[in-house]
Order: sequence, then C-alpha cells, then structure tokens
Amino acid sequence: MADPAASAALAADPATALELLRGGELAVHGRITTASNGVLYCTVTLDGRTAPCVYKPVAGERPLWDYPDGTLAGREVASYLVSAATGWALIPPTVLRDGPHGPGMVQLWVEPDEGAEALIDLQDPAGPEPGWLPIVQADVGGGRTALLVHRDDDRLRRLAVLDAVLNNSDRKGGHWIAAADGRLYGIDHGVTFAEPAKLRTLLWGWAGEPLPAEALEVLAALAEDLGGVLGETLRPHLTPAELAAVRARVGELHRTGRHPLPAPDWPSIPWPPV
Repeated sequence: MADPAASAALAADPATALELLRGGELAVHGRITTASNGVLYCTVTLDGRTAPCVYKPVAGERPLWDYPDGTLAGREVASYLVSAATGWALIPPTVLRDGPHGPGMVQLWVEPDEGAEALIDLQDPAGPEPGWLPIVQADVGGGRTALLVHRDDDRLRRLAVLDAVLNNSDRKGGHWIAAADGRLYGIDHGVTFAEPAKLRTLLWGWAGEPLPAEALEVLAALAEDLGGVLGETLRPHLTPAELAAVRARVGELHRTGRHPLPAPDWPSIPWPPV
C-alpha cells in the first residue's frame, strides 16, 4: 500500500510526477481484477525515486460498440490535459507511453485517505439531510427504497463541471479518490469525449442549477485554450468531430450558465453506481 501523504504530495506536484511517469522504469506488480479492461498496478522509478502508478496498455482494452478500438488510453490522457487546463487539477498526472505490454496510459496512483468523510450515502427516501443533494431513489431490497445522495461539496461540483465538458459516461461513486491533503481526484476516464450526449454520472445534485462564477471563468478560459494550444495537444487523442464537440459543449455550458440536465435518450446513472 502506498503512503497516502506521499502519494498526495506527489500528485500535487505535477511537474515532478509527469517527469517520473514519462521517463521512469515501469515494473508491473499485479493486475487490478475488478477493472473491466486490463489495468496493471505498477511502480515507476527514476533517479532513485519510486512511486506507484496504474498502467493501462492499449492491448488490454476491450472493444466497445460506441468508441473506436484502441482509443481509451488516449482519452484518459486527453481528460487529464483538459483537467490541468482548468487549473482545478482534478485528475492525477497521466501520460501515454510505452510499457512492458506496449503503449498505454500511465497514471500516478493516489492512495485514498481512509479517514476522509463519505461523499455518497443512502438516506431516508423522504428527502436528503442538510448538506446532501439527491441523486435517485434506490431499491435496497425487500420492497424498501432509500435516497441515494452525494454531498454538497465544492470539489464534487468542480468534478461535475469537468465531467460535463468531457462528456464522461462513467462517473461512478468509486471513480473519485479523496487524497490525504484534502484534494479530490477523479479516475477512469476512458469513456469520454464522444460526440453525442453520453453524460452518465452520480453527480446530478446540481442538475439545472446556475453554475458558480468560478466555473464560468474556467469555461471562458477553456474555450480560448481549446482554440489554441490545448486543442492542438488534444488532436492526437481525439477525432476532429470529437474536438469540435468538446468545443461546442464548453460553449453551450458557458452560454446557458447552468449545470446540464440528463439526456432524455441515454441512461443518466452508471451501473453499478459505486
């Protein structure tokens, strides 16, 4: 197990982390068997410094009906690049590089803070408790229901905005990590950047609400960046149509000034949700 404080400190220092991930020697220690694609737990070592990381080789990607084959690793890297451009640093440092099983995505491992407060919960179906926002009524068996909720947390709200930009189709409750320094990181961004609306998330508590001023500023800057250096940096990982779609999403979010609503013809909640 990685040291939570050390992994949080390295994640908060992207220049050092990216240098390590790009140039270090990868050693594979095992496979994360709960993942649907090939995900390998590794360490990366450079100049005497070693850190844990995740390596997802392109060769281990299972074909999907709605995404081109062999593109998930690139989408993870593209998601990181957009996250970094927002200034919110919501995705751990991520690179595309060669490894023991060929090219793939390599992402810094962030060890969860076991003492962090829960960000999702099941509560009385009559309504959420103060400080929580409703997601959906959940069947908990025996003819009983409970209200699935998430915290009204600024970190989650930024993640919800980022997911809307990325068109993230898989924001499960297990796809974010609370780090030891209080930061929140999203992980698993392979199914992102599709052209049609595919937003599927647990973070619907702000659906339809006005975006915070901070988010509007970030979206304005992101729109400019996508028309320049960021757009060129994303080009190797996305199709021209997908690049046009992400620009359109950013423009629409800024124009409406509101969190998006679920698409009427697409499942709004990932399965399983956690």
